[in-house]
Amino acid sequence: MINRPATMFADRTDAGRQLAEALIDYFNQGILILAIVRGGVPVATEVAGRLNADLDIIIPRKIPIPAEPEAGYGAVTEDGTIVLNERMVRQLGLSRDQINQQAEAVKREIERRGSVYRAILPKIDAGGRRVVVIDDGLASGYTMIAAVRSLQKQQAAEIVVAVPTCSESSYELVRREVDDLVTLNVGYGLFAVAAYYRYWHDLTDQEVIEQLER
Repeated sequence: MINRPATMFADRTDAGRQLAEALIDYFNQGILILAIVRGGVPVATEVAGRLNADLDIIIPRKIPIPAEPEAGYGAVTEDGTIVLNERMVRQLGLSRDQINQQAEAVKREIERRGSVYRAILPKIDAGGRRVVVIDDGLASGYTMIAAVRSLQKQQAAEIVVAVPTCSESSYELVRREVDDLVTLNVGYGLFAVAAYYRYWHDLTDQEVIEQLER
């Protein structure tokens, strides 16, 4: 489903409220909402509350480009699922050993975060469940694809991705992997998720914990 208004969200909470209305057909349908940590958590908590749905987290993380750590060339999940932008890997000239070493370092950070969040939020099995995976936006889409493929391994019955905003390229990339992709806005040209929020900051572990405790 594509909708292309010039949408601007006040913050992630506002985005979650708007996204929940786009997902209202799932109200009381026994779905499992999975929040991508960290930015997807405030969005997902609003959606789960509005839809009366179970809430859990999933922790994929990008594999950073060595010389430009803010950017990534792929992503890895808790269970070791790796998704790569193969064209970028070729451009960077990275060997499989380099990729595996970096992926392992990222996986250790995922395990650290997981141990923090799982202290207050026990894991819910996605096997056989209708799952809606939520983030605050999709830029490249590779982190979301890693999450989706991890859920496919867990044999989720249905996988829907829902985000407030995404780039055109990420929409096309992710849509092929899932049963449905719901978004309130598709951005064209130069794209940054933060540009669609009036108030934006990188969440801390403590902020995520406070959201989950709600």
